[in-house]
Amino acid sequence: MVLVDIHSHILPGIDDGSPDMATSLDLARAAVADGITHALMTPHHLNGRHNNHKNDVIKLTGEFQQALDEAEIPLTVFASQEVRLSADIPDALDNDDILFCDEDGKYMLLEFPSEDVPTYAQNMTFNLLGRGITPIIVHPERNNRILHEPEVLETFLKQGCLTQVTASSYVGVFGKEIADLSERLIDAGQVATFASDAHSLAKRESKMTEAYNKLAKQNQSDVEKFKQNAKNFINGEQVSLDWKTLRKKKRFWIF
Repeated sequence: MVLVDIHSHILPGIDDGSPDMATSLDLARAAVADGITHALMTPHHLNGRHNNHKNDVIKLTGEFQQALDEAEIPLTVFASQEVRLSADIPDALDNDDILFCDEDGKYMLLEFPSEDVPTYAQNMTFNLLGRGITPIIVHPERNNRILHEPEVLETFLKQGCLTQVTASSYVGVFGKEIADLSERLIDAGQVATFASDAHSLAKRESKMTEAYNKLAKQNQSDVEKFKQNAKNFINGEQVSLDWKTLRKKKRFWIF
């Protein structure tokens, strides 16, 4: 059975993920144990601290695949990037320095800053969509602005952007508030798929199987849809959301 992870940081020594090849191989073994068969390698790019250029990521991903094969770890990896929202994105695109989820350049992982959604974000996503690129907004549930104003995300969904929730968020690794929002977004059809966003740090390992087991208890059809959407992303095939506005959370008053 194929299980695709579209977002991980297990390439060695390239960002805030795995520090070395030995750790990367251990993370790959853990990913396989978690059911993952194919994974995008998505180091940070344009985030102010890490600029992992396209050719460098392609080279390192090839070397990592060779090491996986030699270690007999059954994981197939592909070069990609987690691109931070930045005014530099158009130039990077023009200079052929962006990697996508698919070979045709249809889907791109887009990360917002942790604390806010900048005012120019909507213009940037509009620009990307105009180029035929669909942004996949990564882990919106962990953005502090969206966490407290989840309706902000709907502006981007209306444009045609897609989203990916971190499996660890959904199962409660980052706390109840983030888990609750993850559930609400999924219930409203505002999420396309899960991803591990695996790092080498504690609490940042893959939780894909646990997340899918939880989702199966709530809506089995979402399990198959999420898995198929992840496959479609790396194949450049159609993914769309049939979403609705989030219901307002009930408030309980104590007199």
